[in-house]
Amino acid sequence: MAQLTILLVDDHPVVRAGYRKLIELQPGYCVSAEAGSAAEAYRAYRRSQTDIVILDLSMPGSSGLEAIRRIRGFDRKARILVFTMHEGLPFALKAFEAGASGYVTKSSPPEALIAAMATVSQGGKAVSDDIAREIAAERLSGRKSPVDGLGPREVEILQLIASGMTTDQIADALSLSQKTIQNYHSGIKAKLNARTDANLVWVAINAGLLEIGSTE
Repeated sequence: MAQLTILLVDDHPVVRAGYRKLIELQPGYCVSAEAGSAAEAYRAYRRSQTDIVILDLSMPGSSGLEAIRRIRGFDRKARILVFTMHEGLPFALKAFEAGASGYVTKSSPPEALIAAMATVSQGGKAVSDDIAREIAAERLSGRKSPVDGLGPREVEILQLIASGMTTDQIADALSLSQKTIQNYHSGIKAKLNARTDANLVWVAINAGLLEIGSTE
């Protein structure tokens, strides 16, 4: 039986080793490539075009959202499963908006990742139970996130601004010009009706993009 190939993306080699062992214990799956950053993930996918990409959102430099966006820009049929510590609903929604096929939190049992892999491999959408409950609760309550009107790139930049990164640092991380980051910065403030960066920090916290105490 042909095996499905996996590109495993996480910035911690020890973590990757653990997940590689878990995945390869399942019949029909093989980790054929690994990457430790969004840029490496994009290059690795271009080389191999694996069947499924399993990636974290938090990585040095560009986030997993950027990796999703670039991989899907190269291959609109790419099947990408996010496996991350980020349990906030806004991250999940923006990941799907960027092109992800699944979203599983690392607090989920191993069986959730395996089940999501099977679903994504068949062209379906998958979420772990905790994210599914958040989606249901939000729909029932009718409440809206303050970042609903932002695109995935804008959410990514908002998080980086709120975490204390400078324009230069964000430009380097995302391989964009300082002018482009400044334009995004202004646009985000306008969309959120935020007068200062301090306002942006509170928006990010309230949206679940940032935890209190995590800013520099």
